[in-house]
Amino acid sequence: MEQVPEKVFTKDLSYIDDMLSWNFTLIKKINAYIENVEDEDVKEILVDLSETFKTHYSSILESLNIGGAND
Repeated sequence: MEQVPEKVFTKDLSYIDDMLSWNFTLIKKINAYIENVEDEDVKEILVDLSETFKTHYSSILESLNIGGAND
């Protein structure tokens, strides 16, 4: 979907909340693994993965802001 709908229903909000939670949880877990990993190659992969999920999280928030009060 390229356009955010004008109305957001309860089920939509629940799914958006789930998406944000999944990404946030993965970011936290990956960052914990980064702290405990000694192999620099694995650490680099985990850092890249964490950045990917941070980008996803930000994209979801930006999508929600379209048409909002900050426009």
